[in-house]
Amino acid sequence: MFGISWSEFLVILLVGVLVIPARMWPDVARFLAQAVTFIRKLIWKITDTSEQIKKQIDLEKPIDDLIRTTSSDLLNSVSQPIKSTAPKKKVRRARKSVVKDGDKK
Repeated sequence: MFGISWSEFLVILLVGVLVIPARMWPDVARFLAQAVTFIRKLIWKITDTSEQIKKQIDLEKPIDDLIRTTSSDLLNSVSQPIKSTAPKKKVRRARKSVVKDGDKK
């Protein structure tokens, strides 16, 4: 419990009983009860919220898988070269004659 052993807890409790006067014990007990109630409510809210988040994530998982597969299919189809049915035309390039400065007459 909170990283302390039972013997340490009993020592803290004993010191509290010795230090706090008897007339203040009902107030201390009331305060501790309110603190425990507050902590329990807080834990229940956190647990409920975490379960709702988990359910939402589980609902979104199929959508994420669908988006991922659709995106990968689309990217694969775009990245593949387009197959042309038309015959390829041969491109003729005109050759330029290179004339060197020394060859000029």
